[in-house]
Amino acid sequence: MFTNLQRVEIIEKLKGKTFDLLVIGGGITGAGIALDATTRGIDTALVEMQDFSAGTSSRSTKLVHGGLRYLKQFDVKVVAEVGKERAIVYENGPHVTTPEWMLLPFHQGGTFGSFSTSIGLRVYDFLAGVKKEERRSMLSAEKTLQKEPLIKKQGLKGGGYYVEYRTDDSRLTIEVMKAAVEKGATAINYAKADDLVKEGGKVVGVVVKDQLTGETYKVFAKKIINAAGPWVDAIREKDGSKKGKRLILSKGVHIVIDQSRFPLKQAVYFDTPDKRMIFAIPRGGKTYIGTTDTFYNGDKVNPRMTIADRDYLISAINYMFPEVNAKPEDVESSWAGIRPLIHEEGKNPSEISRKDEIWESDSGLITIAGGKLTGYRKMAETIVDLLADKLEEAGHEKPGPCKTKSIKISGGDFGGSGNFASFITSAIQQGTSMGLSDKDARHLAGFYGSNAPIVFDLAKIHRDDADKFGMPAVLMAKLVYGIQYEMVATPLDFYFRRTGDLLFDIGSVKKYRKAVLSYMGTLFRWSPVQSKKYAEELEAELEFASEPIAAE
Repeated sequence: MFTNLQRVEIIEKLKGKTFDLLVIGGGITGAGIALDATTRGIDTALVEMQDFSAGTSSRSTKLVHGGLRYLKQFDVKVVAEVGKERAIVYENGPHVTTPEWMLLPFHQGGTFGSFSTSIGLRVYDFLAGVKKEERRSMLSAEKTLQKEPLIKKQGLKGGGYYVEYRTDDSRLTIEVMKAAVEKGATAINYAKADDLVKEGGKVVGVVVKDQLTGETYKVFAKKIINAAGPWVDAIREKDGSKKGKRLILSKGVHIVIDQSRFPLKQAVYFDTPDKRMIFAIPRGGKTYIGTTDTFYNGDKVNPRMTIADRDYLISAINYMFPEVNAKPEDVESSWAGIRPLIHEEGKNPSEISRKDEIWESDSGLITIAGGKLTGYRKMAETIVDLLADKLEEAGHEKPGPCKTKSIKISGGDFGGSGNFASFITSAIQQGTSMGLSDKDARHLAGFYGSNAPIVFDLAKIHRDDADKFGMPAVLMAKLVYGIQYEMVATPLDFYFRRTGDLLFDIGSVKKYRKAVLSYMGTLFRWSPVQSKKYAEELEAELEFASEPIAAE
């Protein structure tokens, strides 16, 4: 059961027994913990206050980093670990993570020089265990401009060429979560951990408030892990254990410009006049640029791009790509995300290490905070190892070792990255035989991986619904799949986190949003009040995406 059409049954299951483990938080960290724990035989439940990945895990730069930037901070251990983890993330889900060659230009007086870039990338290759065919090469100024003609020519000395891995952070999270549910976890979104239940000073459960209905119920577990991202300190406050280390929040903003205005050929990682590093990445006919890095103490649910954020990124574009002459009106959409960092006195956000930390309170609540998207699997392994020891101490049969190094996430069942191309070829044939165009079949196969045949079937079955509600068959198939298999509850879940259209195809959202709202309202039997609420939420997000605010 991983559909809100069966929400009542999922809640009954949550209320009906004491789990071995309850995870608070449905971002990539919580999803990774649920998968790791479940596959070790630990009976696991997970509650998420918003939608899965709605916080930090849908608002990143959408790269599974090898960690090159951390060499600047001499954080060798982080570089080595995330580099190796990146390869595992790719192998277990090539449909959501793909190699992307990255150009690192260096100019006279810039952050990097030819020697430091060459040495840095060589060390990076070694520490990160980079495959032979993906190791860095050094380019002359002429070759650098061949790769990307828009780069600033004045003072250009050359470039480094290396591989990062591009991902869809939301889809990575949902595929990990689906894998956990397929293996036996019980997970629900829009279920807020409103309070903790204690017996004899020990935490034994959570009071959950359903954010869709207002219902309140209790979920009990032998151990509870707080993986609530930017909200971990709020849970620690409920526990009475917010002391010592605490979170400090940093906001990162990305903007999206159409390729007609910013025709970037090649992903570029470049330095700014204030010695920060920015990514510019082509994706699906768009170019996105980010990220800013500023301390933040505003609304954690709806962080916004400010005029200052937008102008900073436009200035960065025009500094490195002067021919683009980007203007504020070129920004089609944007997203802002919050990174939970462990407080370190006197440091700027970009200087604070992204390392994760785990601590346990007197009540037995285990909290994990910090960390990176790339390291989610290893973070989960570390905390579930700890959990296994705690369960054994409490009389539970000791769970087995971690298995997630070789477990494919949902949609990744085609025998590894080496088989992905041949899978796509055969899937296209299947899709076109069912009436889809070659382009649509290719897109769905690449997007959903080994789950694509289910989506093909849905496109065929719901062709009449697509006509009735006035939307393309592929959009209808994605929508039905999202509702039936991916716990979609609201139009924002679908448009922001299951498809990414709100970020990278905002024109389609504007064109078909009424059709999507109409179909969802019919299926979920929304009242007029509910329909109005969800329509207004989507309209507000469309405005948030393109219109900055003056200040926080």
